[in-house]
Amino acid sequence: MKRIFIFLCFSFLSAHVWSQKDSLQIGDKYSEDQLYISITYNQLFSQPSQVKGSGFSYGLSSGFMRDISFNKEGTLALGLGVGYGYDSFNHGLKVSRVNNEVTFEVDNSLTSNKLSIHSLEFPLELRWRDSSVNKYKFWRIYAGLKVSYNFSNTFTFNNGTQDFNFRNVSRFNKWQYGLTMAAGFDAFTAHLYYGLTPILKDTSIGTSNIETKIIRIGLVFYLL
Repeated sequence: MKRIFIFLCFSFLSAHVWSQKDSLQIGDKYSEDQLYISITYNQLFSQPSQVKGSGFSYGLSSGFMRDISFNKEGTLALGLGVGYGYDSFNHGLKVSRVNNEVTFEVDNSLTSNKLSIHSLEFPLELRWRDSSVNKYKFWRIYAGLKVSYNFSNTFTFNNGTQDFNFRNVSRFNKWQYGLTMAAGFDAFTAHLYYGLTPILKDTSIGTSNIETKIIRIGLVFYLL
């Protein structure tokens, strides 16, 4: 039922945007309200020195952007959005629970060690494009900030004989911020997210704080 509701909402928004475009005339002021879908290759950086490089990790996100034009031509604008993001990481940090306290340690021998993240996204973009009312293929450069609120995180690992799951770890940083950049032509746009906030808070291995952050590189598709 939840999936049907989300599909209907997206369908309604998409129809609204298309009808808005069809009603515009040359010379009208316009905006680029858009649905967006992105797929990324993810990596963790600023990891503790003892942690080996993470394995293949990926991310998916989608949402809606509201466009506020700064000029009549619509070439400069501010984009405000809301969406949903999912990230999956293979990583080298082992989660344990000692005296009801969650702790982290390095264990590169684990056969499987994954982190799954579900978040609400709030992107803010300064937008430039060479589009017009009747020009649907154009160059774009969007730069900005993305704020994420994590509502679910799960650490899962296998030590060769048993699976372990830790859900909604309290030391996970629920609010995270990162810089974004998107540039491309027509339907194909390269996307970069550079995390500014560590994914964990008040955590350390020995005397070294865990400052692990996220970087995402991929493609974002804007549906007008």
